[in-house]
Amino acid sequence: MMSRTTLDLWVGIFVALGIAALVFLAVKVGSYSDVSKKGSIYSVKAVFDNIGGLKVRAPVKSAGVLVGRVGSIKLDRQNFRAVVRLDINGRYSEFPADTTASILTSGLLGEQYVGLDAGGDEEVLRDGDTLQFTQSAVVLEKLIGQFMFNKAAETPTPSPTR
Repeated sequence: MMSRTTLDLWVGIFVALGIAALVFLAVKVGSYSDVSKKGSIYSVKAVFDNIGGLKVRAPVKSAGVLVGRVGSIKLDRQNFRAVVRLDINGRYSEFPADTTASILTSGLLGEQYVGLDAGGDEEVLRDGDTLQFTQSAVVLEKLIGQFMFNKAAETPTPSPTR
């Protein structure tokens, strides 16, 4: 039989390992990767009419590959559009100047992220550039509202019978 102190020691070790595993998991879920290192990123801006539920630190992906994070979201008070700063990893510094940014959703009701579709321009994006082509988020509530409005307009009203 194990003595009480040996048992307490093993329980303490397992608790410490459990806490270390939770910290590791939290860091992985928080996506603290080399994308967040300030020395290896460049920032570009994208202006959207509607960003839906996009949040700061949301992924920026190209062809499904994580290339950066959303750095900040601000409202332009001149034209009332959302200005999104995209912090892109320096390893991906060859995006053409005519790259398109779209706000997409993972799955049907998943998190939103920014998708980059590379264009064909020979010039590349530089730190501080603004993307010229953007596509705003598709808001599910608006789509449902438009569908219902269109269906209501299509449905003929029954004429009263006498």
